[in-house]
Amino acid sequence: MRKDNFNLSVESNKFHLIFLFTMETYKGKFYRLIHPRPTIILGTICPNGRVNLMPASWNMPSSEEPPTIAVSVYRETYTYECLKYHGEATINVPGVDMLDLTYMLGSCSGRDVDKVKEFKVELIESEKIKPPGIKNSLAIYEGKVIGTLPAGECDIFLFEILNVKVKEGVADEYGLRIGDNVNLLLHGAGRVFYLVYYKKYFAKKK
Repeated sequence: MRKDNFNLSVESNKFHLIFLFTMETYKGKFYRLIHPRPTIILGTICPNGRVNLMPASWNMPSSEEPPTIAVSVYRETYTYECLKYHGEATINVPGVDMLDLTYMLGSCSGRDVDKVKEFKVELIESEKIKPPGIKNSLAIYEGKVIGTLPAGECDIFLFEILNVKVKEGVADEYGLRIGDNVNLLLHGAGRVFYLVYYKKYFAKKK
């Protein structure tokens, strides 16, 4: 690092390196700079009668009233076809123990492979919708499609959440109890996933 790229300051007898970075044009895929992202697995019912499962990291809560989750789905995927065929889905939240399964589910198409049989996925029935959930998920949302928004080569599906289930003991009113035994899968790129660093940091009060 060049000498003019950092300063050394003294504050309360503690030394702090203050890095003065120079911005540059990023030449990679633009979205990589807002990854890693929480990964969910969409469970759908498809025209061939099978249950299909597809990981998706471009997702977010988008409304509280009604409770809504938005998921971006590439139009060429089989999941897109399944959602158009049957407008319901489970949104499954995988834990660390589902890392390999999550990657494998995204590595093939439900047009060609019965993913449930191929990867021996255990399913559980939903209460409000037809598509089942994945048994070992940290949480399962049951949702129906209430709208879509075109976004380039994708459509953003808006799911109204009809029911939410969570694995016993892994969450409280503030969300998942992130720790040694509970963590989220954050997708970086390809086979690379990250975990939430579970030390809490608190912003200063005004």
